[in-house]
Amino acid sequence: MPLLDPATWQSAAPLTGGTAPVVEPATGDTLATVELAGPADVSAAAARAAAAQRAWGRAPYTERAAVLRRAGDLLTEHAAELRTWIVRETGSIPGKADFELGTAAQECYEAAALASRPGGQVLPSAEPRLSYTRRVPTGVVGVIAPFNVPLVLAVRSVAPALALGNAVLLKPDARTAVSGGLALAAVLAAAGLPEGLLHVLPGGRDTGAALVAEPRVRVVSFTGSTESGRAVGAAAGRELKRAHLELGGNSALVVLADADVEAAVGQAAWGSFFHQGQICMTAGRHLVHESLYAEYVERLAERAESLAVGDPYREQVHLGPLIDRGQLDRVHALVEASAAQGAKLVAGGTYRGLFYRPTVLAGVTDDTPAYREEVFGPVAPVRSFATLDEAAELAAAGPYGLSLGIVTRDIALGLELADRIPTGIAHVNDQTVNDEAVAPFGGVGASGTGARFGGEANLDAFTELRWTTVRREPAGYPF
Repeated sequence: MPLLDPATWQSAAPLTGGTAPVVEPATGDTLATVELAGPADVSAAAARAAAAQRAWGRAPYTERAAVLRRAGDLLTEHAAELRTWIVRETGSIPGKADFELGTAAQECYEAAALASRPGGQVLPSAEPRLSYTRRVPTGVVGVIAPFNVPLVLAVRSVAPALALGNAVLLKPDARTAVSGGLALAAVLAAAGLPEGLLHVLPGGRDTGAALVAEPRVRVVSFTGSTESGRAVGAAAGRELKRAHLELGGNSALVVLADADVEAAVGQAAWGSFFHQGQICMTAGRHLVHESLYAEYVERLAERAESLAVGDPYREQVHLGPLIDRGQLDRVHALVEASAAQGAKLVAGGTYRGLFYRPTVLAGVTDDTPAYREEVFGPVAPVRSFATLDEAAELAAAGPYGLSLGIVTRDIALGLELADRIPTGIAHVNDQTVNDEAVAPFGGVGASGTGARFGGEANLDAFTELRWTTVRREPAGYPF
């Protein structure tokens, strides 16, 4: 029996923001129609969530953990159905969809384990009393998730927030409302999550702004662009609420002089072209030692030309479509501007429909638009360096600090270089795109507010630390 039935997607309390088609970017076909939430819907959902959260927060941790374990099982049991939605709605190749489903299931299992871990600490006290801390649910959590890896980037906040006793308002990108919201809601409902604890509110910027401003929402978890993240952080600050921000990146892949070029090119192609480059961790700057530069550019261009681009649902391809025309226009404008400013277009730079060819740019400089900015498309700008000091300086330059890859046969040297480059994530002998449910995830600088997802970081993100004292007799005071 299918888990997802579009006929059942109308909310218990109908949303007021109108409707929108779920469009398959590969074909332009409409897959379904979903309701959109307006700002007024956020307040109503928050009221229902706050009411439901009181009982959920008091429920035994075993009950919350059981729901999350069942959710993880259901993601696996219904993988074929969910894979189809991810592939068609987001333009993912099946392998990327499988990665997303596997990671989402692991996020649920890790969240289930987290439910029993919000312990506390017995504190010393100068008074005759028991003094201790304990972690308590924050109440209602707001989650804003993007289009690119919609299931994972929703569940990694939704699952731990629920496991720790909170209710959640989830605003997925309206372009991926099924993969990023309705599918997860269906999984959790089938897993036994009580009604009222998760509200899916697809919508635009006004809906997101209303979610951040809603008084009942005490914590906001946002994944998206740096520009939008700044606005979310500023709005949350005005309301004196926490905002956990996982933002953009322009991550460097550094190839040292002793690297195996063929292995490095394999990592580079994956790091820049996987899911059409629509990943925050994408390798956006290739820094290659001058002794390997010419060979690296030639081989990476050959690899790019060999990759098949097309409809991932109906063809066996390496890259699918970009999400929409606006994204394609932005990517192509950056490539054209880079070529106009002197970068050499070695491969790609062309498109058909929303299918953009994997692109390699050589001879880039600090001012090359596709090197300087986050492209969010399948574009690999390549630049040479002469010394380790220069490599460290180039990799550390710019506002972002999300991920880092270093390719070298000298592991100690790779670790030493990584220590000189401020990022939230670093990989030696691997490219920049990696994710595991057990690992902390986040960036520094313009890439966000640090590791706020995964493991112990979720405890800090989705609970409050409460100090409690107990006396045998009431305290006495001089007045």
